[in-house]
Amino acid sequence: MDYQKGVHVFVRRRVRAVELYTKLGKRVRATIRQLGYPTKSALKGWCVEFEQRLDLPVGYAARRPKYSQAQKEAAVEHYLTQDRCIAATMRGR
Repeated sequence: MDYQKGVHVFVRRRVRAVELYTKLGKRVRATIRQLGYPTKSALKGWCVEFEQRLDLPVGYAARRPKYSQAQKEAAVEHYLTQDRCIAATMRGR
């Protein structure tokens, strides 16, 4: 499946879930039972997002990486110099 097509399918499924949730009187269990997805917290999050924007965004904002590229490279270098021992690398020794 093409990435762009997959994103559109995902957005349509989210909109469908929010519409059904509203139609069923904001009953979470009934909506999830009928659709087979999403989780309770995901559905509530989508509804809040939909009510605030009157739309659902296509994707999610990327979060800041936990480690910088330099830190990743240093960890790999340390791993390779420690005879490929992950335990020693994790301890940082």
